[in-house]
Amino acid sequence: MRALALGFALIGLACAATAAEVVVYTSVDQIFAEPVLERFERETGIKVKAAYDVEATKTVGLEKRLVAERKHPQADVFWNSEHLRTLRLKAANVLMPYRSPLAEGIPADFRDTDGYWTGFGARMRVFIVNTTLLSGQDAPRHLWDLADPRWKGRVAIAKPFFGTTSTHFAALYQRWGEAEFSRFLSALKANEVALLPGNAAVRDAVVRGDYAWGLTDTDDAREAIRSGAGVSMVFPDQTGDGAYAIPHTVAMVAGGPNPLTGRRLIDFLLSPVATQMLIDTGAIQAGIGLGHVYSLEAENLKIWQQGKQDLIDGLEASARLIRRHLVE
Repeated sequence: MRALALGFALIGLACAATAAEVVVYTSVDQIFAEPVLERFERETGIKVKAAYDVEATKTVGLEKRLVAERKHPQADVFWNSEHLRTLRLKAANVLMPYRSPLAEGIPADFRDTDGYWTGFGARMRVFIVNTTLLSGQDAPRHLWDLADPRWKGRVAIAKPFFGTTSTHFAALYQRWGEAEFSRFLSALKANEVALLPGNAAVRDAVVRGDYAWGLTDTDDAREAIRSGAGVSMVFPDQTGDGAYAIPHTVAMVAGGPNPLTGRRLIDFLLSPVATQMLIDTGAIQAGIGLGHVYSLEAENLKIWQQGKQDLIDGLEASARLIRRHLVE
C-alpha cells in the first residue's frame, strides 16, 4: 500500500510539474505580448513558453505551424492579433472549445458562437501621416484617398497577403463586392501605391518621410507617436462606414499538452488587467466587454467589422483579385 501511495504521489508531482507551464503561440508583437505574459507568470507561478511570429508573415506562419502540428500539438493557446486565421484554424479542426467565464460580457460579434475563440481587444485600421510633409487640413480622410492622383507614388500599404491587411482586404471584398473591390485595387496600382513587407515597415517609411502617409494599424501608429516621431493618426471614413476594427482573439489548441494552464492563461488575457495593459502600451485601441467597445480614445469612433464566415469566404477570392489587379 505504501508503494502504491508513493506511486500516486509521484504521479501527482509529475502532473503538478506539467501543469506549471503553458505554451502559447502568438502573432502579437513581442514588445506588447511579453509584459502581459510575464505578469501572468508572476501572479500564477505558471511558466510561459511563447513562440512569436515574424512581421513579414504575420499570423500566416503560426497558422501553418499549428496546422502542421495538428496530429501532435505543441501549443496550448493561440493568441492572435487578428481573427481571420483563427476562423480558418477552427475550420481546420485545430482548435477546441473553451467558454471562459470572463467572456460573458463580450458581444456576440466578437466571439465564436460555439466557444472556439474569444475576441478581447480591438485595433483599427488607420492612416499614419507625416506631419512635416502634410498639414492637418491636407491629411487623408477616406480609404479611397489611397487612389487619389494627388498622392501618386507618395503612399504605402503592407502587402495584402498577410496579417491585418489581408483581413482588411478580405472584408472590403465582401462589403463592396467584386466589381468595386477590383476597381479599388486597379486604382491603387495606377496610383503607384507602395507595397511594403508589413505594417511596421509602413510606419517606419512614413516616419522617415519616404512616403507622406500610409495605411497601418493603431498599435504601429501609436508606437511612433509615443516615440516622438513627427506623425499623426487618422481614423478613416468617419463620415461613412468608419474605421475597420480587428479584434485580438484567443483560443485553446485541441490536444495541447497543458489544457488546465491553457484555460488559466485565456482567463487572464480576457481580464480587465490584461486588457488595460494592452491599451496602455498601445497594442490595442480599445477593450471589448460589458456589451460595448470602450476606451477613452475610442468612445466616439465609428467602426465596422465584417461577418465571421464572410471573411473565410472572401480570403481566397480577394487574394486572387489582389494578384490580378494590384501585384501582377
